[in-house]
Amino acid sequence: MAVVDRDADVPLSPLGVRQARALARWFAALPPDERPNVIATSPHERARRTASIIHEELGAVDMLTDERLRERELGAFDRLTRKGWSERFPEQAELRARLGKFYHRPPGGESWCDVILRLRTFMHDVQRRYAGARLLVVAHQVIVLGARYILEELDEAAILAIDARGNIANCAVTAYAGSLTDRSAEGRREEMRLVLENHVTPVEEAGEPVTTAPDEPVAPR
Repeated sequence: MAVVDRDADVPLSPLGVRQARALARWFAALPPDERPNVIATSPHERARRTASIIHEELGAVDMLTDERLRERELGAFDRLTRKGWSERFPEQAELRARLGKFYHRPPGGESWCDVILRLRTFMHDVQRRYAGARLLVVAHQVIVLGARYILEELDEAAILAIDARGNIANCAVTAYAGSLTDRSAEGRREEMRLVLENHVTPVEEAGEPVTTAPDEPVAPR
């Protein structure tokens, strides 16, 4: 039995495969002009496997892997519960309490702001390379929330309030209408309109359980 040291290398579980296939069938059933025609995925193994399952179902669409879509790096906090890292790094617990979840950077890791910065560069490249494409991004909780922060022009309080409502489900869909490159007659960028949020119908309709994974370790209650 192979031992996997990095979370990024953990394979998709049998349930995860079934959830991914349910989502792939849901995308394939959409009208042709609504299906994704470009897939961008995190390099983490579970995301890449999910993206490949969707790609197989959709057929001839572009697919790319981009390291800027990887999960937030937790550094020294990796694989620790909140209780664990609070006890092991009390000075970081105090710092995080002062700075807040959005700005705090674990030792050797990333803050939410760091993730959002790399997301901004990804979106800039997408605008240049895939203008007008129907882009599907297969990634992680903080990536989804970071994209919402950018696309909806939210602030710290607003995005953390969304995060506090609960974790994004595995294979859930968050979708927007509009284009990153659309312009009004006055030259202003048209707003992206949120049309689906944490949408789990594809998984539910396939009779599979809806599951979630936290974006960072939390203390057991």
